[in-house]
Amino acid sequence: MVMAANKSKALKQFGIVFLAVIVINLISNFFFKRFDLTQDKRYTLSETTLNIIKTVDSPLYIDVYLEGNFPPEFKRLQNETKQLLEEFSAYNSNIVFQFKNPIEKEEMRVEVMKQFYERGMQPLSITVEDKGKQSQEVVFPWAQATYGEKFSKVSLLKNLMGASTEEKVISSVQHLEFGFAEAINKISKDKQKKIAVIKGNGELHDAFIADFVKSVRESYYIGTFTLDSVAKQPNQSLEALKKYDLAIIAKPTEAFTEAEKQVLDQFVINGGKTLWLVDAVSADMDSMYNETGTILAHQRELNLTDMFFKYGIRMNPLLIKDEQATPIKIASGNQGSETQLQEYFWKFSPFIYPSSTNPIVKNMEGIKYEFASPIELLKNDLKKTVLLSSSEYSKPIGTPTPISLDMVTEETTPEEYEGKGLLPVAVLLEGKFKSAYQNRVLPFSDNTFQAVGKDNKMIVISDGDVIKNQLDKGTPLELGFDKWTNQLYGNKEFLMNCVNYLLDDNGLINIRSKDVDLPLLNKEEVYKNYTLAQMVTVGLPVVILAIFGFLFTFLRKRKYSR
Repeated sequence: MVMAANKSKALKQFGIVFLAVIVINLISNFFFKRFDLTQDKRYTLSETTLNIIKTVDSPLYIDVYLEGNFPPEFKRLQNETKQLLEEFSAYNSNIVFQFKNPIEKEEMRVEVMKQFYERGMQPLSITVEDKGKQSQEVVFPWAQATYGEKFSKVSLLKNLMGASTEEKVISSVQHLEFGFAEAINKISKDKQKKIAVIKGNGELHDAFIADFVKSVRESYYIGTFTLDSVAKQPNQSLEALKKYDLAIIAKPTEAFTEAEKQVLDQFVINGGKTLWLVDAVSADMDSMYNETGTILAHQRELNLTDMFFKYGIRMNPLLIKDEQATPIKIASGNQGSETQLQEYFWKFSPFIYPSSTNPIVKNMEGIKYEFASPIELLKNDLKKTVLLSSSEYSKPIGTPTPISLDMVTEETTPEEYEGKGLLPVAVLLEGKFKSAYQNRVLPFSDNTFQAVGKDNKMIVISDGDVIKNQLDKGTPLELGFDKWTNQLYGNKEFLMNCVNYLLDDNGLINIRSKDVDLPLLNKEEVYKNYTLAQMVTVGLPVVILAIFGFLFTFLRKRKYSR
C-alpha cells in the first residue's frame, strides 16, 4: 500500500516536471534572453554591437586562426573569442564562425605563412616558459570576416611592447567585441562618409600616407582636395569642400593664405570634422643622416596660430625631449666591413603611452612620435580632452637649436625633468566652434559666412610624422612599422580610432570603453605550490564526491532497512 502511494507520488512529480519543461520550451520560442553571470559582464553585448549584428541578412563567415598546438596563454584568448562569437551567433544565426589551424599540414607551413604575410596578417613566433623550460611556438592571432565578396581582417592580439603575454591577452580580450563589431560593420554596410585629404601646402606625398589611405578606404570614401583653386574661386572651393565629412591635413610645410584659412574655418563652422597633424618646428629624421649628423631645428611658419588660438589651443614652436623614447640605429666603427649598426634611444622621438580613458586611446599600445611639439590649452567654451601626453621625464626645448645624432650618448638626471613633463601632444576639441574671422574683415566675400557653428569635433596632433609610413624600395610599409628596428607601433590604430571617432554616428568607438577583468595567474606561486595545487584542483573534487556518495548510500540503507 505504501509502495503504491510512493509510486503514484513519484509519477505525479515526474508529470509536473515534464509539463514544466514543455511550458518553458514553448515560452522560450517567443521570448529570447541570455544571462551573463560574469562580474564584469564581458559577454553582454553593447546596444551598438547588437544593432550592427541585426543588419546582417545573409551568411557572414568568420574564420578564426586560433586552433592547433599553441601556448597555454593563448587558450584563454581562444576561449574568450569563442564565447564572444557564440553570443554573436546566438543573436543572429547568419553569423557563422569556425576555428582553423593554418599550419595543420606541416609541409605547407612556409606557403601558408607567406600567404598570411601577403594579406597583412603576420604570424608570431613567441617564447613560452613552463616550469623553467622555454620553447618557441608560432601562433596566428588573426580572424577574417567574409560577407559576400567583402572581407575584413581582425587582429586578436594587441602589440603592447614590453608587456608579458598574459598582459597582452588581457588587453586583447578587452578589444574583441570592438574588433569584430567594427569588421562586421565595415563589410556589411555600404560606404557613406567622405574624407578629403587636403593638398596644396606642401603636405606629405601620397606614398607616405599610402597605408593610412588604404586602411581608411575600407570604410569610407577618400580623395584628394587641393586648395590651389581657392586663389581664383574661393566660394566654389568652399562649397565643394562642404560636401566632405572630414578633412585631414597631414604635415603641411608651406604657409596657408588667409583665403585658404577662411575656407577651412567655414568648413569647421558648418560641421565638417578635421584631423590636423601639424609640425610647429621644422626638423626631420631624414635630414639628420648627412655628413655632420646635425640639423638646425627652427620654427615652421604655417600662418595657423590665430586660427588655432580662436579654437582654444596654441602650438608652441618647441621640441619635446623625452627619456621614454623609441630606438634608432646609428652606424659606429670604421667605414667598410667594420661598420656596425648600434641601437640607441632617440629622445626627440617620444614613445607615447596613452593614459587617457577616452575610447580613442583606451588600452592601446604606444605611439611613435618624431620631433613633437607641446600643445598649450587655452580657455574658451570648447571641451578639451588630452588624448596623448609625453612622459613625466620630458621637457620642452626652445628653438632655433642645433640637433645632433651625438646627443644619443648624453647622460641626464631625473632632476632635469622635474615639473616639466606630461606635455600634451594630441588634443580632442568638442563643442560649438567660433570662427577665426568673427568680427574681422573677410579675406573673400561669402554670403553664407557663419560666425558660430553647430556642435562639432576636431583632433589636433602636434607631429605630422605620426601618419607617415616608411618605404622599402619605393613600396609603402605598414603604418607604424619601423624597418630599422623591426618594431610595430600603434600609430595606425590610433589614427583609425581618431577617424572613427570623428565620423562615428552609431557609437561604435564607445565599445572600446568596455572593461574586462581577467586576473593574472602568479606563475611563481603556482610552481612553488604545484603539488598542493594539483591536490586542490584534482584530488579535492574526488574526495568530496566520495564523501557525498558514502553519505548518500549510508542514508539510503538506513531509510529502507527499517
